[in-house]
Amino acid sequence: MDAKEGAACCHFGVLNLIQDQGKLMQLAKRLDRLPPYLFVDINQRIAEKRAKGEDIISFAIGDPDLPTPSHIIECLCQTAHDPANHRYPETNGLPKLREAIAQWYEKRFGVVLDKDKEVLPLIGSKEGIGHMALCFIGPGDIALVPDPGYPVFSMGTILAGGEPYYIPLREENDFLPDFESIPEKMANQAKLMWLNYPNNPTGATADLDFFVRVVDFARRHNLVICHDAAYTEVSFDGYRPPSFLQVPGSKEVGVEFHSLSKTYHMTGWRIGMVVGNAQIIDALFRVKSNLDSGIPQAIQYAAIDALSGSQDHIAEHNAILQRRRDKLLKVLKEIGLEAKTPRASFYVWAKVPQGYRSVDFTRKLLDEAGIAVTPGVGYGKEGDGYIRFSLTTSDDRLEQGINRLLSWRPSPDKGGALVVV
Repeated sequence: MDAKEGAACCHFGVLNLIQDQGKLMQLAKRLDRLPPYLFVDINQRIAEKRAKGEDIISFAIGDPDLPTPSHIIECLCQTAHDPANHRYPETNGLPKLREAIAQWYEKRFGVVLDKDKEVLPLIGSKEGIGHMALCFIGPGDIALVPDPGYPVFSMGTILAGGEPYYIPLREENDFLPDFESIPEKMANQAKLMWLNYPNNPTGATADLDFFVRVVDFARRHNLVICHDAAYTEVSFDGYRPPSFLQVPGSKEVGVEFHSLSKTYHMTGWRIGMVVGNAQIIDALFRVKSNLDSGIPQAIQYAAIDALSGSQDHIAEHNAILQRRRDKLLKVLKEIGLEAKTPRASFYVWAKVPQGYRSVDFTRKLLDEAGIAVTPGVGYGKEGDGYIRFSLTTSDDRLEQGINRLLSWRPSPDKGGALVVV
């Protein structure tokens, strides 16, 4: 082929590419089923207002404002200088990290784990939660998903080609699922069920008797249970949330996800774990080993230090969060918003006034008071009528937010809607 022929082929190749561009740019249909990730939309709205010079106080995102304990940071700094930690890590993590996770679970919950078969470190629990559906869900398969619930439960199901079947979490049932209300046919068809206690977004908690019923339900319907327990260490008033794995038989039917994000204020470090049933752990390892290259080893060593070192900061952090909770609940009551006192998690789940939906009231707060919260409907249709406040706002900004809420104080007009006074 001479230069002219080569140029002609290149020219026609470009024309064909242009003509076929519409076809080339057709995205996978699964993306059409995904709504914009809730927090991305909220952050965009806040950013637009701040770009205009508006001061927005955000109670929207559950990202700890308190710093990671200093001894964990020092461990990271030291281990980051070791060239051995600059190379690819293993997907299943350092043996010392798996051992530290197993020891933490035994000390905290009395749960004994095989560090080599029943423990898998994750690049944050969100990553593992998102990938879990790939282990069990194929096109048309069903996963039982709480509503309201952490969006990744349903989004992972959809990305795997499956169908979420939503289980309502309602206030009259303390935001626990009513297993008897799930149609027998649906329960038998489902492959997987997601649970999350202490709960995001409602702040609800579950006791061991509930988890006993979970294990029984899973056995009767041959279900895999995936429990997101990221908030067990964020608790108040002396309450200590249990682990699903404390129930006899739980490791036969499921796994539990946990995270260093909330316990050690390491959200940006991206490290968590899943523990429990060895077969499920192996399935997730097989998925992950083909998709990621593991957690940077310096971060793994810092996690070992976090899990094995002093836990005193947990009580200190929780005392700060409890004080914030109490202040926020007091002002919400004063302005007429109903909210139960949560025993755990970062969140206060408040009812919007009669006549409003959660998005409408969220926009009203943002536009009129400069306060950002999360609309409950972002967690599922059962969340409509609620908004979520996060307690991860610094003390000074919390005080400013409280003052804004008091000065904005809504009151009903003759039509039953709200006006600003």
